Amino acid sequence: MTFKVTTDQIADFQRDGFIIARGILDPNEVELLLATARGDGSVERDALQRADGEGGITRLRVWNWEGDDVYGLVARSKRVVESMEALLGDEVYFYHSKMMLKEPKTGGAWAWHQDYGYWYNNGCLWPDMGSCLIALDPARKENGCLQVLKGSHLAGRIDHQKVGDQTGADPERVKYFVDRLPLVYCEMDPGDAILFHGNLLHRSDQNHSDKSRWSYICCYNTRHNDPVKQHHHPNYHKLEKVEDNVVQELASQHAVRARTVRT
Repeated sequence: MTFKVTTDQIADFQRDGFIIARGILDPNEVELLLATARGDGSVERDALQRADGEGGITRLRVWNWEGDDVYGLVARSKRVVESMEALLGDEVYFYHSKMMLKEPKTGGAWAWHQDYGYWYNNGCLWPDMGSCLIALDPARKENGCLQVLKGSHLAGRIDHQKVGDQTGADPERVKYFVDRLPLVYCEMDPGDAILFHGNLLHRSDQNHSDKSRWSYICCYNTRHNDPVKQHHHPNYHKLEKVEDNVVQELASQHAVRARTVRT
């Protein structure tokens, strides 16, 4: 699987604040990530919980350093890293990654926010940052897929405040943008991804369906935006990219083992 952003997609990103990359991971790679996460006791054990202010609970597992496990290899894969570099216009490094665990019936909402609304307070002077959210389950309106306001990244950083246990963008300011900008429900199949700017306003609804919506999010900062203070998210360091076939080969081996067990 090879993915490379086009000139048109870079223009779309600059105008809209996001692009959707269909099939950035193949089915075997998705299955490997899901099987690893669901079989990895640390994901469940170390998952953080955040009340959404609407009676729901959001759960996520965060990694602050890239590694050589499947999570780190996906985050370091050229198809993801070089896509973010093309979109952000500079070398990028791993800022953190997270597994979002939106469970059936109980998965909470995320309030409207900008990621840079958080990262600004971590000493990042510029909003030249971004994320790649990869769907591991089907993402639909019914199970709380990501929603974005197209072009909202051009508004600059918005003040953020507490919403339940979360930090959300100023609701009064957000209302004006909701009235003026197109709202996009980012419905995706497993393996699809949305790559988006750190200032893009986004949210998600609670999951009232009987289907889970797990996703893996890789977050990146640009080299020129090295934070001016220490934080548990890292300062600039050289990201060691890995060839895409490294993940593909691991996924193929996992698929063969899974078929052997079933037979």
